[in-house]
Amino acid sequence: MSRYVIRRTAALIPVFLGILLVVFVMVRLIPGDPCLVMLGERATKAQCEAFKERFGLKDPLPVQFARYGIQILKGDLGTSISTGRPVVVILAERLPMTIELTIGAILFATTVGITLGVLSAIHQNSPIDVATMVLANVGVSMPVFWLGLMLAYVFALVFKDTPLFLPPSGRLSPGLSLPPLSRVWGLEDVEGFPRVALIFLSNSVLFNSLVTGNLAAFWDAVRHLILPSVAVGTIPLSIIARMTRSSLLEVLGEDYIRTARAKGLRERIVLVRHAMRNAMIPIVTVVGLQTGSLLSGAVLTETVFSLPGVGTQLVSAILARDYPVVQGFTLAVAVMFALINLIVDLSYAYLDPRIRLD
Repeated sequence: MSRYVIRRTAALIPVFLGILLVVFVMVRLIPGDPCLVMLGERATKAQCEAFKERFGLKDPLPVQFARYGIQILKGDLGTSISTGRPVVVILAERLPMTIELTIGAILFATTVGITLGVLSAIHQNSPIDVATMVLANVGVSMPVFWLGLMLAYVFALVFKDTPLFLPPSGRLSPGLSLPPLSRVWGLEDVEGFPRVALIFLSNSVLFNSLVTGNLAAFWDAVRHLILPSVAVGTIPLSIIARMTRSSLLEVLGEDYIRTARAKGLRERIVLVRHAMRNAMIPIVTVVGLQTGSLLSGAVLTETVFSLPGVGTQLVSAILARDYPVVQGFTLAVAVMFALINLIVDLSYAYLDPRIRLD
């Protein structure tokens, strides 16, 4: 097992180098001149030359790439052209929101999707199976922005002043706020990575409210997270449900399942101990891919529910031709995607020991 883990982890090194190169090149291929975007169309040639000189945009691309690679090794993602703030700080402010939304959406999609898929498989061709698959197809077909607006309309307007009311936007209700953890823990003078870590943890509303003992803010944040999690998790839920059904039906037709039933094992034991474990590999793959996709930022969902996440910031940076922000955010998302794929690969070895031998 340890050799398998080391081998899969070492394979990430060329992947990270490839990610770095692709992100650098793709950002440079974005049409438009960052000088004209930042300084306006009336910017003179001299002003643009000084702008490019200041941000190193006049250097040859290999020089820029080498400099960027050295910065990354030092943990420096550069400085935003539009705001002048360190990209790593902007990322630490935006990423917690996206991570919380991703966790909420994946928990919802996985729990409900696997349950529906199992029910559909064990009641094949029954009304339950048909209803589940129709529901899955409808879920895949609904646009996220439309579903988000409908959920906000129903639970914020139709159910207003009822126990079913849910907040339609924002992260916390007006009047609720959380102090920075640097102030709470008396670490306001720290710099470097500890400062970035404190910014990240402070902007994670759920974590901040728990460690500061503000349970009112915690439950309020959970309520604000329900609607966007359901909206963005509906499509993954439908995909997971369909994959669970097809994978489980394939496994239930195997000889060892018939043998287990012939031995007199209860159907629940056959399903949980024998069938589900062998059916989990494609399901885990889909869950990993959907998690990585959500971490890239749900732009429409963040816009509809006014959430300050990665997606909206990345779109704003692209429109502003803010190279450092686009590079930093894209690189961070790609690295997280690669790490999630590593976790999925390692889970294969747990679910199927034959993979370790291969």
